[in-house]
Amino acid sequence: MLVVAHTGREEARKVASRVCRALAQHGLAVRLLADEAAELTLDLPDLDVVHPGPAASAGCEIVVVVGGDGTILRAAELTRETGTPLLGVNLGHVGFLAEAEHDDVEFTIDAVVAQQYTSEERLTLEVRVYRDGELVAETWALNEASVEKAARERMLEVVVEVDGRPLSRWGCDGVVCATPTGSTAYNFSAGGPIVWPDVEALLLVPISAHALFARPLVAAPSSVLAVEVQERTDGVGVLWCDGRRTVDLPPGARVEVRRGRTPVRLVRLHQAPFTDRLVAKFDLPVTGWRGAAERRRRSNGVLPEDTA
Repeated sequence: MLVVAHTGREEARKVASRVCRALAQHGLAVRLLADEAAELTLDLPDLDVVHPGPAASAGCEIVVVVGGDGTILRAAELTRETGTPLLGVNLGHVGFLAEAEHDDVEFTIDAVVAQQYTSEERLTLEVRVYRDGELVAETWALNEASVEKAARERMLEVVVEVDGRPLSRWGCDGVVCATPTGSTAYNFSAGGPIVWPDVEALLLVPISAHALFARPLVAAPSSVLAVEVQERTDGVGVLWCDGRRTVDLPPGARVEVRRGRTPVRLVRLHQAPFTDRLVAKFDLPVTGWRGAAERRRRSNGVLPEDTA
């Protein structure tokens, strides 16, 4: 098991150490990234220390990630090529990508040891950047690829295209191209829709567009989304992928976004519906809801009618 942690936080170091010791006690081999191993200073038998990179997760059954969604996105860079599933232990504020909370470490380890988990594939984005018709950069994203203005005082002038046809020109702060997984991240903050993870779609959301038509869009997973920074724009743009990888976008640059060929796999310990996850993560008010089971109990006289 590869364990990845946000070692800049003391709590994450403590939880990561607990996870590593618990895994070792169950006879599982533990692997750590070199820089994080130096921070954790664990004395474990047969501890495997490797350098960060796509090969770090090779041969691992699971990558256990201790931290918030940002740490999980960092770990996804290590697992996408190998297909190793990610199990997030949340120490962040919301942690939509995480499956477990830090106070459930024992249950989480027991489930991993007993292999009582499933994994699901999450759609990714393939992102290409062109200048003067020449491909100058190629990267990917799990949550979103966002084209943003580089200077606060300058609006970005862009033309958006879907499947080779122009859609609209916007003066805006930027444009977010997101996956369903990323629909609860930057896309959500920008006013885009929440999309259930098993829906295959590409999302496009303008950021503070100065235009009459600037609505969030949901396109087919086979679509190609493109954002061109206009030559006449006063601003300079920057491409951000998952808030981690950047490419400068001078006037005339073109960004193309399509479905990625390689998904990211996430571990699932619970089979609760995504609706329940939304309610829990956003603390949504559901008082007054009466489900089918409760209605049956009422009709059978098990519950009084005035029960909330």
